[in-house]
Amino acid sequence: MIQLYSNWQMHAADEYTIRSLGVPSEELMARAGTAIADEVQRVCEERGAKSILVVCGTGNNGGDGYVCARALINRGFPCSVYQLEGRFSDDLMREWTRYTGEFATKIEGDIIVDCIFGTGLSRSVTGVFQKAVEEINSSGAYVISADIPSGISGNSGLALGCAVKADLTVSIQEYKLGHFLADGPDFCGRIVRKPIGINSGIVEDPVSLYEPADIKAFFPQRKHNSHKGTYGTACLVVGSDKYLGAAALAAAGALRSGCGYAKVVTSKAVREAIVGQLPQAIYSDDIDLKAASILVGCGCGVSKDLYAIICSLLASYNGTLVIDADGLNTLAEYGPEPLRDASCKVVLTPHMKEFSRLTGKDIASISADPVKAARDFANEYGCMVLLKSSSSIITDGCKATINCTGNSALSKGGSGDMLAGFIAGSIARGLDAYDACIAGSFILGKAAEIASVRWTEYCVTARDVEMAIPKAIQSLHEE
Repeated sequence: MIQLYSNWQMHAADEYTIRSLGVPSEELMARAGTAIADEVQRVCEERGAKSILVVCGTGNNGGDGYVCARALINRGFPCSVYQLEGRFSDDLMREWTRYTGEFATKIEGDIIVDCIFGTGLSRSVTGVFQKAVEEINSSGAYVISADIPSGISGNSGLALGCAVKADLTVSIQEYKLGHFLADGPDFCGRIVRKPIGINSGIVEDPVSLYEPADIKAFFPQRKHNSHKGTYGTACLVVGSDKYLGAAALAAAGALRSGCGYAKVVTSKAVREAIVGQLPQAIYSDDIDLKAASILVGCGCGVSKDLYAIICSLLASYNGTLVIDADGLNTLAEYGPEPLRDASCKVVLTPHMKEFSRLTGKDIASISADPVKAARDFANEYGCMVLLKSSSSIITDGCKATINCTGNSALSKGGSGDMLAGFIAGSIARGLDAYDACIAGSFILGKAAEIASVRWTEYCVTARDVEMAIPKAIQSLHEE
């Protein structure tokens, strides 16, 4: 499992290391610059590069760049610095005065080291900085970014106007949220973490990123001496005469999760339409309050009747209630207040637009710090939130996890229905709701990746993703 840190968490760790442990900021900068130089040297030797250019901004990231450049020159590598104009930080000024190498007048080289901005950037990249970013991206060089590609927010992963597109990012001490959220994965390239002795252990509640070995624990060897009842019942209140397919996809997701029973509560028209393709499901007119999990909302349409069902379940059900799609839109329309007094555990699985409707916040403000937005809502309403995006966020209000599997093949109708069904089924077979959200996000994302190898991200459908779920689970044990 990997831990990810926000800007303020890393700032707190820096301050603790400097002020409480007595490690000078100068020493930390020396370690950071040397760590970057080690990776640049490795790439230079692998690629047989003949020139290295370090592009330095005006803050401490630029100071790391000067340490890197000095180290490379001392090791005999052809390196020069391109310095951007502006007001220098104190640490940068110190390292600038120590530099005795060459300064370049153009942004060019076999390897370019991006030391323009660090993780704390909070404004759009403009002026000479924008020009430098654009020249780096058009240079044709192998690009290595220090800590995070310049222009990418360390908290949100958003590209702030423009950003350096790196081949390799050298993350100092810890991985950052921005490496894995929003635009981060498109700009970071390969990420290498380089510890430099900052005590990040004092930081509470870093965000987790589960690796395949962690997910494997959610799919243990099944008992030979077992039966359908061993693996629980998921009840799915899904579909309507207008949205028949949502019910089929949610039920398919539940059946692929490993639960014993998937009970589908839906209209007669939906039952008749999907029973041929899903004969394994049980079809009913009544919601099973004894089921370990109940999913409500997929393809149901927004209505007062659905709101009444949700409110009734929140008041009387004792298992885990998963609310998705039109269930979320119905709460947004008629009010989420009943969530506060729920008798059951509640899991909400919104995508960004649904979450915007539910919270009353615009998507831009949510995207600026999505982990905080999801945590705050989960805390306020006492529920669990799976905020779906290119990298999904799972939180119970305290701990938080990011899932990065998946690709644009999931950016199609039906993917969310299947995920909600898989989560409900995973809870039914015994997973904790939090773990079920993590497992479901990871497996559906992995299945999309597997399906895309054959069909491409353009052509994969939700049904293709469903068919790849077994291979996704199997891959955990193969790895």
